[in-house]
Amino acid sequence: MATIRKTVTFTEQQDNWIKAQIEAGEFTNDSEYLRNLVRQDQAKNQNFISLKMKLQEGLDSGISTKTLPEIMAAVETRMKQDGRL
Repeated sequence: MATIRKTVTFTEQQDNWIKAQIEAGEFTNDSEYLRNLVRQDQAKNQNFISLKMKLQEGLDSGISTKTLPEIMAAVETRMKQDGRL
């Protein structure tokens, strides 16, 4: 995978924070710390996009004729089947 050099500017407080993370042994250098932040942001946004799509799917499906207890029972059954309960 190719790498691209970027120039970024930080406040002194931000730079001190990054240096503290490196000194604590969390990261070996500034680039590693920043790449970690980008990966976290990508994961967070992917989760958000997935949730947004699921919400839209629910809205598009219309109003259910099932009662709340019926819906809860179906969810419980599904969770038991896939091992989450």
